[in-house]
Formats: sequence, C-alpha cells, structure tokens
Amino acid sequence: MPTEAKRATVAALTEAFSAASTSIVTDYRGLSVADLAAIRRALRPQGVTYRVVKNRLAKIAAEQAGRPELGSLLDGPSAIALGSGDEVAVARALLDAIRPYRNLKVRGAVLRQRRIGADDVTRLATLPGREQLLSQLAGAVGSPLTTLASLLAAPLRNLGYALRQLQEQRASETGEAA
Repeated sequence: MPTEAKRATVAALTEAFSAASTSIVTDYRGLSVADLAAIRRALRPQGVTYRVVKNRLAKIAAEQAGRPELGSLLDGPSAIALGSGDEVAVARALLDAIRPYRNLKVRGAVLRQRRIGADDVTRLATLPGREQLLSQLAGAVGSPLTTLASLLAAPLRNLGYALRQLQEQRASETGEAA
C-alpha cells in the first residue's frame, strides 16, 4: 500500500524526469553525506540536480514521465543527475564533479528518449560544446562560399590588372616616342 510520502516522491520525480532532457545514472556506493553534498554543490551552478533515488519509485516515475529507458539503468544503489539544455555540458559537469570519487561509477544515461552507455557518456563529455560546434559548422559552410566568391571575382580582377598594364605600357611607349 503506497504511502502519501511515496506518492509525493513519485510525483516529484515524474516532474523532474519530464523537465530534464538529460538523465545520467550513477552508483553512489561508498560516498558519505558530505561527499554527496559536495557533488550537488559542484553541479548546482550548471543547473544540474543530483539526487539519490529509490529504484522502485524512480522506475514508476520514469514510466509516468514517458522515460521507460531509465528503468533498465536503475539497479542497485542509484543516484541520478538531471539537467536540461546542452547534453555535453551536463555530462562534462557531472564527470568533473565525480572525478575525485574513484568508487563512483556511471551506469549510463538517457538523452531525450535515447539510452546510451557509460562509455558514451564519457565520450559525450569530451565533445566541444553546442556553441563551438555551431561555429565550426558555420565556418565549414562559409569557407567554400568565400573561395567560390574569390574564384568568380578573379577573372574580372585579372582583366583589370591586364588593362592597367596595357595602359601603362602604351603610356610608356608614347612617352618614349615623344
């Protein structure tokens, strides 16, 4: 028989799962309350929340939020980092925050509706940020366009140079003849 506290916990988790675009599940064995507080403090400026969850309640909340992919990651003592926005920034912030705690393991993540493994989370954290990727894309698109514009302008520019040289040559010939 579910208690009112459990219903409230499921409702809060459902809301958190629905609002987050990135959910990264970790194992938190061996961490003290002070260690968990330090991780939360490190993640707070990036807009990432880190909470220890009961697996059964989290699975129910994940189903209600439309994130059934999370259920397979919830096995054993679980803590979830929830963030919205740039997935790369969330993964990088979490991995930076848990780096001092060697016994803490990342199990996997759900990005929007897609489940990825622990190795993929590590690779995701090494990618450049969204803004940097967009600027690289703009540069990659703009570079050929600049080259094309230069190539199209070259014949006209070369014609101008040739006409100027011809004018200087005729002026020097008439100047010598006079």
